[in-house]
Amino acid sequence: MVAFGKKLKETQIQEWQGYYINYKLMKKKVKNYMQQIEVSEQSRELVLKDFSRILDKQIEKIVLFLLEQQGELASRLYVLGQEHEVLVQKQDGSKLSELQQSYRDVGRELLQLLFFVEMNAIGVRKILKKFDKRCGYKFTNYYVKTRANHPYSQLRQIFKHVGVSAVVGTISRNLADLQDNQGNYTSIYDHPDLPLQDPISSSINQAVDRLTNSTDFLHYLGKHGLILPEELPTPPEDNAANERYHLMSLLLNLANAFLYMVNTYIIVPTADDYSLSLGAAATVCGVVIGSMAVAQVFSSVYFSAWSNKSYMKPLLFSSIVLLIGNTLYALAYDFNSIYLLLIGRLFCGLGSARAINRRYISDCVPLHLRMKASAGFVSASALGMACGPAVACFLQTDFKLLKITFNQDTLPGWIMALAWFLYLLCLWTTFREPPKEEIEDVLLPKTNSGQIENGLVQKGITQPLLLSAEDKKQDEDEDEDQDFYNNEESAEEIQKPVTSIVSAYKLLTPSVKVQLLIYFMLKYAMEILLAESSVVTTYYFIWSTRNVAIFLACLGLTVVPVNILVGSYLSNMFEERQVLLASEILVCLGIVLSFHVLIPYSVPQYVCSALITFVAAEVLEGVNLNLLSRLMSSRLSKGTYNGGLLSTEAGTLARVFADSTITLAGYWGMSRLLNVTLLPSLFICIFSIIATCFTYNSLY
Repeated sequence: MVAFGKKLKETQIQEWQGYYINYKLMKKKVKNYMQQIEVSEQSRELVLKDFSRILDKQIEKIVLFLLEQQGELASRLYVLGQEHEVLVQKQDGSKLSELQQSYRDVGRELLQLLFFVEMNAIGVRKILKKFDKRCGYKFTNYYVKTRANHPYSQLRQIFKHVGVSAVVGTISRNLADLQDNQGNYTSIYDHPDLPLQDPISSSINQAVDRLTNSTDFLHYLGKHGLILPEELPTPPEDNAANERYHLMSLLLNLANAFLYMVNTYIIVPTADDYSLSLGAAATVCGVVIGSMAVAQVFSSVYFSAWSNKSYMKPLLFSSIVLLIGNTLYALAYDFNSIYLLLIGRLFCGLGSARAINRRYISDCVPLHLRMKASAGFVSASALGMACGPAVACFLQTDFKLLKITFNQDTLPGWIMALAWFLYLLCLWTTFREPPKEEIEDVLLPKTNSGQIENGLVQKGITQPLLLSAEDKKQDEDEDEDQDFYNNEESAEEIQKPVTSIVSAYKLLTPSVKVQLLIYFMLKYAMEILLAESSVVTTYYFIWSTRNVAIFLACLGLTVVPVNILVGSYLSNMFEERQVLLASEILVCLGIVLSFHVLIPYSVPQYVCSALITFVAAEVLEGVNLNLLSRLMSSRLSKGTYNGGLLSTEAGTLARVFADSTITLAGYWGMSRLLNVTLLPSLFICIFSIIATCFTYNSLY
């Protein structure tokens, strides 16, 4: 058998250096163009044509080398395929392991080629970004639009890589065929959902997925959950990830996310009535609803830290606290105590385990299932948001049992207490805790002294991407170029999780800070809309609790269809930053239309403005978190102070401020409540739009 398992020789590595995009040359060209433009505006068109020609030549060089390497890999796979056929006909199982290893060796070299393509794709994006920034053109839009769909486009080869997909399919299919040494071969075409057991296949598919950055509905929902992927992640050795994975544990984790969202919104339609029945003002509903968010600010941190050591224990604690909190919430009616009501909601907030939900998916779900699990997390949360008010509209009853009152105000607490008790039993009997040493392995990735396992990054191949110390001193764009020359840091530093909130904050770029501001804004606007809905509709339209519950349920049911629309269509038709800015403007429009000015306030005005605000905010949230998952540092994908925690805290603080605004606005009277609560939303929204415009060019 021909030995295909040798690594690239040093001479071959040197040959690869000449095929990377000449980043220094392109930067010098950009500087020259800036000088030309300063001298004469008439050279603008010449600059565009010249830069397009040079960039086309650079991309052509990359593509031709890529095709050459694909051809070599295809030839080797053809020879291996012939050997495979001979072994199948002879039914000789003694050499199957050797043949498998040969396919794995080809797979490792394919990973090197994928890394080569990825680095050049990053380089092209950085060059386009630098040209737009320095020369003041929208060259990126022109270049991508004219090259992306042209039948002879070289750019399509880099970003579509059809030939690479064919090589990936050949390696994956043959490794799947060979995984059973007894000869009972399984075709990936007959069983497309069958997970690929070979680590090389998983690594290749992950590299391809990262390179394509596809925007279908599943990936869109998964990024919506802000479960951040690591940059250049190492594949699990053997089946370590599969050993951590447990289907029932994952389902229980998703059930926790669903029940918590139900728990959050089931009281919204009746919070004002409950406050009135306890002798408080109707606007105290803002405090009742917001007290849960106040406690969640703290619970997110300690649950995130607790997940470093265990998953089952914090989930058990969460369930017990939520059981107690809902019981206290329900008993407050018979004790006639607004303080007991608030304590109950505080307990519910202290039981928020959404940090655990995200962390479990990130750490304990295999790579080939992680995006599906992330999408499931988002869908479960959206379904819970819709089910909460829907359940409340069926609780219109009033009776006593053992001197305990059961009515529309207390039944949400009793229903949720029962739900958490049943969930606690299922969790205790079914959830499987991942072994402690495996959790530690996930949290503290092994260092590779300049290499990533499986040959994905080799020192020789990445050498062309390194800058000398002298070059860095002369480079005025050092910070901007650091992402491209990403091997300045050791693999240990790249993968090391942050250990404090200060360290996490230092990793936030201006673009990320603006995205967190947008997330704060949309959560603030949505919380104002939802939390004051029962008060506003009762005052202006005399709606019953059932009507409010149905209205909120209908709003919640728009979440999944809107995500389908954006994930499957809009994100493929427009750039994410375009959808982001348009959504912000629509949120602002919805807020403006919600104001009560001059003319009598009507149901059509309220419903239409609420629908525009809510749907636009949902679109904005998806795109915003999608951008955050790409813009945040990979160091924020692990550890206590991770990206998911930061976004959760931003959203929770927004809810706290929104609910506090509702309560404080009550002092101005019911007639002014609507306009007073909408003013902060409008100001924050306008400020976020301005911030987005300033960072628009950096949102790639």
